[in-house]
Amino acid sequence: MESYAQRGLLPAGLRDALPPAAEWEAAVGERLLACLAGHGYQRVKPPLVEFEATLLAGAGAKLAPQTFRLMDPVSQRMMGVRPDITLQVARIAETRLADAPRPLRLSYMGQVLRVKGTQLRPERQFAQVGLELIGAATRAADIEVATLAAEALAEIGVPNASIDLCEPTLVPAVCRGLKLDDATAEAVRAALDQKDAAALKAAAGKDAKLLEPLLRLAGPAAEVGPKLLQLDLPAEGRTMLADLVAVADAVRKAVPGILVTIDAAEARGFEYQTGVSFTLFARGVRGELGRGGRYDSGGVEPSSGFTLYLDSVIRALPAPAAARHLYISHGTPRAAAKAQRGEGWRTVQGLEPVADGRAEAKRLGCSHVLIDGRIEEV
Repeated sequence: MESYAQRGLLPAGLRDALPPAAEWEAAVGERLLACLAGHGYQRVKPPLVEFEATLLAGAGAKLAPQTFRLMDPVSQRMMGVRPDITLQVARIAETRLADAPRPLRLSYMGQVLRVKGTQLRPERQFAQVGLELIGAATRAADIEVATLAAEALAEIGVPNASIDLCEPTLVPAVCRGLKLDDATAEAVRAALDQKDAAALKAAAGKDAKLLEPLLRLAGPAAEVGPKLLQLDLPAEGRTMLADLVAVADAVRKAVPGILVTIDAAEARGFEYQTGVSFTLFARGVRGELGRGGRYDSGGVEPSSGFTLYLDSVIRALPAPAAARHLYISHGTPRAAAKAQRGEGWRTVQGLEPVADGRAEAKRLGCSHVLIDGRIEEV
């Protein structure tokens, strides 16, 4: 027979959420969704499991190493447990909502499961909250998505938050403009990703002087943005930088309480992003709170969106105030308990008579007790 310790053991990266943490996480998620709904984003709920061929189609193939697989005993086809919700929403837009007017605004909240965690995110199961703006590939769309991500964090009270903006397709575009061959372009991109000036010089040769500012110009948008606009890059690169700086300026003006930074050439972790992208952080919190931007869903529609990792967002928030629980003795009329709930109390009704109501209230974790119609602290 298994011991208590064995029965309570969970696989690495999985955990039980206990009171009051589970309720707090759900409440924060609903507040985030309410913020998104206020901007016209309608909620969808994709299934936890899909056929593997559908879940990992197109851009989803990049998530294959993180996907748990199982056999459907009904259809005898392989299925996958979703490691991310974004591409599921894209599928819904392209199929079930194909005739809905564009741009399409959708939001979601749900659990995801991944094969492996990372050093910064060891959790393998966690909740995602996010939105997708589908059918628009404009600067205005990028601004709306990035601004809403920052605004949602501000609205729920995340202190010391920041949003770091980048353009993952900038370096390939600049390399095309400079007519660099594929091997050289890949070496340049790797050097910029690693912030390695020596490797950049070795890879780019005479073009290193032109590319070097992309390596060092990273920091607060108010300082870095104007300098990026002055760079003498190929035309496509200048257009991308203009969009990037415009998005950063719009977020700064719309959400003044958040720090906006730019690292234009950053590309790591944005494998399927196709335009202005961003990562969200909070000072003192391990890992990122979320990320987003314009992306390739594998379909024909341009899309932009963001995903917040709810467990990380929770770590960035101040602890919630303890809920008020009121012990009500066995036999108290239900109307009396209902009246107290109307006043904001959470009532705990005794199931049998007890000699000491105060002691019972304390044993059950209640802060107050109802005695002879009066509420008293225990």
